[in-house]
Amino acid sequence: MSVKKLLHDLVVLKNEHLNRRHFVLELKAPEPLPEILPGQFVQVLVEDSPTTFLRRPFSIHGYDPANNTFQLLIQIKGKGTHHLSLLKEGDKLNVMYPLGNSFSFPGGKNVLLVGGGCGVAPLLFLGQWLKAAGVNVTLLTGWKRKEDIFEEEAYRACGELLVTTEDGSAGEKGMVTGHSVFKSGRAFDRIYSCGPDRMMKAVAHIATRKGIECEVSLENTMACGFGVCLCCITPTNHGNQRVCIEGPVFDAKELGW
Repeated sequence: MSVKKLLHDLVVLKNEHLNRRHFVLELKAPEPLPEILPGQFVQVLVEDSPTTFLRRPFSIHGYDPANNTFQLLIQIKGKGTHHLSLLKEGDKLNVMYPLGNSFSFPGGKNVLLVGGGCGVAPLLFLGQWLKAAGVNVTLLTGWKRKEDIFEEEAYRACGELLVTTEDGSAGEKGMVTGHSVFKSGRAFDRIYSCGPDRMMKAVAHIATRKGIECEVSLENTMACGFGVCLCCITPTNHGNQRVCIEGPVFDAKELGW
């Protein structure tokens, strides 16, 4: 079913800097929020930034319909995201939402969520959604070093939290795909993943070997966010598809992974 897309000037309630590269914006809508599902995203207009012409896509990190708010986890990469990092309480932000499809509900009670770096953004909302529905959630997050890790308590509130760091300064040393959970024999009914393509492909290959369903959230470059510009096309078993419309969430098998 098609969901109406909204275009609103949202009010910044909070801009929380998690570390030198990541921050969370909490935004309040001027009218009751529509149903928003884990995996969906928004397109943000970066005003007063002369070099940022296109809207920027961000996964929805948290959703609180009771208070008419949602959150975006943003990594500072360029001038546009740096400009957003300077927003203050009471500022306005023009946002198009909710966009894209969503993660699907698992057929069983035990799931594994795998995120790398800023790819953890949609997994907090997903973990909260699944836990509220009675699903047993295990989250596996990968980082370069201990100093990069953020929001551990929030993720741990969703279920078991597992961590890897490339330098071994926290959790298990190495990449997420080398974590002992994949060698433990533990059974999961579905794996959800978001992060760098190489990581997601490796996770999908593990899922295939183990006979586990796997969904991934792609982070292709997007300009319009509603299927017109075609810059986010990705090849699938059903031909080229638009990540902003048919995605960003795909069954990994449909991508040939």
